[in-house]
Amino acid sequence: MNLIVFDIDDTLTKSEFQHQLAYVNTMKEFGITEINKNWASYLHHTDSYILKENYEKNLNRSFEFSFIDDFEKRMTELILKLESVSAINGAQEIINIFNADHNYALAFATGSLLEPAFVKLDQAGINYDKRLVVGYNQIFDRESIVSEAIEKAKTLYEVEAFDNIISVGDGLWDLKTARNLDVHFMGIGMKNHSDFKKENIRYHIKDWEGFSLSDVEKVLFSN
Repeated sequence: MNLIVFDIDDTLTKSEFQHQLAYVNTMKEFGITEINKNWASYLHHTDSYILKENYEKNLNRSFEFSFIDDFEKRMTELILKLESVSAINGAQEIINIFNADHNYALAFATGSLLEPAFVKLDQAGINYDKRLVVGYNQIFDRESIVSEAIEKAKTLYEVEAFDNIISVGDGLWDLKTARNLDVHFMGIGMKNHSDFKKENIRYHIKDWEGFSLSDVEKVLFSN
């Protein structure tokens, strides 16, 4: 059995605008007003780590994960007030195809906090199992979250190891994570396409319309 690990924002859901607006406004409500919005400049491109860095800079005290609970609750409330998130073209169908394919297991590893991630998946009509979604409520780095998603999939699909693992994402941080974990990577979306080309990734798609699993396997699983 193979495993495919999906990022969520701008991989399955068109949610970057809603996510960032709710995220930044929640920080401001908690007194975090001087915010570095150059997201690519952070060591870890995750909600928890970016929150930690700005929390400590603004409030002059050490960040504790217990703060996440109240922050996540308020962020979820704010995202629910915004325009509903829609799916990336073809995402609903491709998830249903993978759910029906006995040769593949699915997992979801997102840089988002968990409850907002559930909202985005629900609004976009993505068919998912909450037990297979891993967010950044208690973890800072992407490698750990993808690794946890892989372990959850092993448990729920009752396999000791996967023959192949494909990580899918729209950002260079997703590519870096896949390389650090030595798993296959597939890029999606046009926002970082030129950077993906510079990194010589082996497979890229604009969106999920016309996606061909056989083409992906031919490219990624060949030596």
